[in-house]
Amino acid sequence: MKKIVSKIFPIVDSNKRKEVSEQKVLNSTQKNIGVINIHRYNKNNVGDFFCGPHHYFSELKNTHLDISHCRELSLKKRLNWSNNINNNALIIGGGGLLNIRHFERQMSLFSQLKAKGKKTVLWGLGHNNPNKKKKITQYNINTANFGLVGTRDYSMPNEYVPCVSCLHPIFDKKFENTHEVGIVITKKSLKNKAILEKFKNYPSVSNTSSLTEMINLIGNSNTIVTDSYHAMYWAFLLEKKVVVIPTSSKFYDFKYEPVISSYENFEKDIKKAKSYSGILEESREINLNFAEKVFNYLTI
Repeated sequence: MKKIVSKIFPIVDSNKRKEVSEQKVLNSTQKNIGVINIHRYNKNNVGDFFCGPHHYFSELKNTHLDISHCRELSLKKRLNWSNNINNNALIIGGGGLLNIRHFERQMSLFSQLKAKGKKTVLWGLGHNNPNKKKKITQYNINTANFGLVGTRDYSMPNEYVPCVSCLHPIFDKKFENTHEVGIVITKKSLKNKAILEKFKNYPSVSNTSSLTEMINLIGNSNTIVTDSYHAMYWAFLLEKKVVVIPTSSKFYDFKYEPVISSYENFEKDIKKAKSYSGILEESREINLNFAEKVFNYLTI
């Protein structure tokens, strides 16, 4: 049906809009005038929003570009997207941009640009295959086609660089455990009445809330149960016990292992969870060291 629709109304089909934006980039001369930071710049998903390095370094201030704007209905936004790609060096990440169909065309496009003289960096992104039972052994792009690579997936053969959001000063705040268990759920789970029913007896927040709300709940809980990647990560940074209900491959490849559970069994698994110390300091050191490499490579 989408193929039929796209032939009649090309602008209606999002894949066609992606293709048009992609071709505009591939048919243009590539420059490195400035730098842009491409990630899912989504203010309604606190993890997606704060995973971009542009939030944490003055050298990258106001350089963000939403990876999804290549499929915007607005021609002006799509042209702006393509022109920004054409004219600037690229920092791509963070977030779950790999091994997921939604970003496959964009990541494939970016992987072709180094050969055209583009400076490209992968920073703190990782795989996000919805088939969560499938072990990820390789990415859906060749990371050798990028100038500098740091990914958040510990088992993959690249430099390990966890999400740069660890640099946010909110993690320096002191908390007291006022809840034994706190729940952090995703926007999708927030719409599921059956899931909400299972969590009704616990204090909870979703990843559509503010960073402050989310971190306050995490910080004031002894154990976090979550189906959100960044809630898992941030809970580890704050030395909390973590139980995850995985929704994609991304939960299985962090350096420190959470307890894997389900919506049905999480209460039984809470007692298995353990906390780790030093992850915040380690993650910050890794990102600051990687930033130095990035800025030297991009000469900024």
